[in-house]
Amino acid sequence: MVTIRVPLIEQRDASYDILIGAGLVRQLDKILPEYCRAAAYALISDSHVGKAYGEDILERLSASGYRVELLTFPAGESHKTRDTWASLSDRMLAAHFGRDAAVIALGGGVVNDVAGFVAATYLRGIPLVQVPTSLLAMIDSSIGGKTGVDVPAGKNLLGAFHQPRVVVADPELLGSLSSVQLAAGLAEAVKHGAIADAEYFAFLENEYAAIFAKHAPALERLVRRSVEIKAAVVAQDEREKGKRAILNFGHTVGHAIEATSKYEVQHGEAVAIGMAYEGRLAETLGIAAAGTSQRIRAVLERLHLPVERPDASQVDDLIAAMRADKKVRAGEIRLALPRAIGTAYGDDEHGWTVAVDEATIRQILVNT
Repeated sequence: MVTIRVPLIEQRDASYDILIGAGLVRQLDKILPEYCRAAAYALISDSHVGKAYGEDILERLSASGYRVELLTFPAGESHKTRDTWASLSDRMLAAHFGRDAAVIALGGGVVNDVAGFVAATYLRGIPLVQVPTSLLAMIDSSIGGKTGVDVPAGKNLLGAFHQPRVVVADPELLGSLSSVQLAAGLAEAVKHGAIADAEYFAFLENEYAAIFAKHAPALERLVRRSVEIKAAVVAQDEREKGKRAILNFGHTVGHAIEATSKYEVQHGEAVAIGMAYEGRLAETLGIAAAGTSQRIRAVLERLHLPVERPDASQVDDLIAAMRADKKVRAGEIRLALPRAIGTAYGDDEHGWTVAVDEATIRQILVNT
């Protein structure tokens, strides 16, 4: 087992560990007392993961003497809503979970966000344990304390920062992922390499076959390095006031594609498309070194990820969606961009995002 510490600067007492190791899910009965002792646990999952793993975990924990209830909601981004949050909260109230209870979020990114938001708001906040089951969740959404739901105006516009007590990442769970789901997670890995580690980016370029074959050493290296990168950034900037913004590379265009497709485009695929366009934009602005966008585009294609916006994603609609992005300041659309492979553009003095006029964004979306 590997333990990666997230030493938060702003709230030192909220620092936590990320545990990475094969078979850790089967050891939850030993992990919970050490990291998150509670009188009762609400095990929140979706309809797919609940059947695949939730029922077994429920049985194991119950057999060990824990009070646990499995609460599920329909799978899919379309159910990452206020209604789902309200339903789960009401079911916990009806089951008489008190402030001495905790939430275990078991699932992918949607579950991480929704269950985390429930934990952040239930009785004004109770402890949270993240147990990610997808690659995307292991290396991204389970880390950093961002929780929330989507609303008609945009993605993740209602939410809260609520750090977990521990993240339990078990690479064995990735064995059941389809190649499409695996690729969706790899988009975030590409982002991590592009903004923070050129050597890791080269690993993704060269070892894609081993990754898709789900060779354990390749998957373990992938999960560990991405977790290290995100944990280091989050530790410096818990509430996204500064450098943490670099983790949004690809997400301004990506979130717009998700919203305009009514979430028919998966998050990882949307981020991949976003990185392809935003990488080209960085070169057009003279921010990124020549060839940066082509390397990003090439590795995304090698990892079976899309790099062109869907025909249904009209440019006017995309720009309108970008205006609702959380990074908009004083009416300006701001993007996190790379300087070169392995390096993000920006600094603490001048900021980590770049204001880009709509005409330039439109040009890239139309011509790339």
